[in-house]
Amino acid sequence: MTRLAANARLRRSAAGLLLVFLCGALSPALAAVENDLPPQLAQLHNAGRYRELVQALQAALETQAQSAALHYWLGRSLYELRDYNRAMSSLERATQLAPDRSEYHNWYGKACGRRAQEVNPFSAFSLARRTHRAFQTAVRLAPTNVEAQRDLIRYLLNAPGFLGGGEQESLKQIQALSVVDAVDGMLARAEYFATRKKFDQAGAEYEKLLQTDVRRIGVHMEIAEYYRDRGDAARMQAAVDAAAGLGPNDTRLEYYRGVALVLAKQNLADAEKHLRTYLQSVPDGSQVPSHSSAHEWLGKLYEAEGKRDQAAAEYQAALALNPRSDDARKGLERVRRK
Repeated sequence: MTRLAANARLRRSAAGLLLVFLCGALSPALAAVENDLPPQLAQLHNAGRYRELVQALQAALETQAQSAALHYWLGRSLYELRDYNRAMSSLERATQLAPDRSEYHNWYGKACGRRAQEVNPFSAFSLARRTHRAFQTAVRLAPTNVEAQRDLIRYLLNAPGFLGGGEQESLKQIQALSVVDAVDGMLARAEYFATRKKFDQAGAEYEKLLQTDVRRIGVHMEIAEYYRDRGDAARMQAAVDAAAGLGPNDTRLEYYRGVALVLAKQNLADAEKHLRTYLQSVPDGSQVPSHSSAHEWLGKLYEAEGKRDQAAAEYQAALALNPRSDDARKGLERVRRK
């Protein structure tokens, strides 16, 4: 094999690995602010004013340089600004100052994974190993940290064996999660089937959850995302209805309601209102449906209506926020060809 071919193969392997936990479901709850963030800074976080929050945290660290919490939240804020290199540094420092905090290790792992998207394949593999270790540490420190459990499982499901992944390891971890939380265990098993393209079995797991009296709105939103990605408008709407029954005023529902209508090609005027309301009322962040995705679905809506210029503008807005969105790129190419 030539060096050029070998490098191309490494890039493909790295690209696949980088989707390990980044393509998984969103957090089942809006980003919760722990008690270790002062109230005035928590307000900036909840409002999505991350640049201001970074400045405030940096100022605070000038006099509290040994505060693990401040380093952690600085890393979280930089992560939201997609400054993954600096986020890694801050989060790693937080883990050094407070090595027993599970969530610090978990977010350090997330930052390593995101940073891996930006580097060459060889560096990406090194970062993948750091990601794996960070997730393992987070779970070891707090087996009840379900978010860390899900991140580790997602890694194991997608990573090749030489980077610690594998089917047996992922199934073992899913079983461990099921002991901690049966519902999240079912979600993880459904994701396992979906990752293996066993969609009938994945759907069966999600249907079981829909028919169970699960009083957690995020569970139904995760199910809605699965059916969104499968293009199943009816089942997505059922999941959205279940979520709305638990939290009718949850602002994230504007996104899901809008997407379900676009997918069904029904009431597109209402769909547009829902998606616009979502963009105006929910700050963009890693733990809610992205603004990039909302713009992409508006692009699909306008494309369905034959409004090519408006569709192109929405696809461009989606790509400005997420240049790696293949769907937005393909949508833009489609409307430009017509």
